[in-house]
Amino acid sequence: MEEFYPFYLGEHCNKINRRLHILGTTITYILTILAIKRQKLRLLIIGIIQAYAFAWFGHFVFEQNKPATFRYPIWSFRGDMKMWFEIMTGKRAL
Repeated sequence: MEEFYPFYLGEHCNKINRRLHILGTTITYILTILAIKRQKLRLLIIGIIQAYAFAWFGHFVFEQNKPATFRYPIWSFRGDMKMWFEIMTGKRAL
């Protein structure tokens, strides 16, 4: 992860793209909690779909690159979680 993360951050230089990632990831966390609490698999699926929709829109429109998820799905997921945590805790600027 330590070797991949600088690459991941380089793919997320655009401020609007990062904000769309944070928005989509936060909504996913909320929907995941609701899915577990209400035992509704549909909420979990919606959460995942909307997160990718926000992220991919940010990449194609604002960053103008292909999401790293296409080449590195697991590493990209981990990078997104790390970036989300860093932004939410103030360790990284939004």
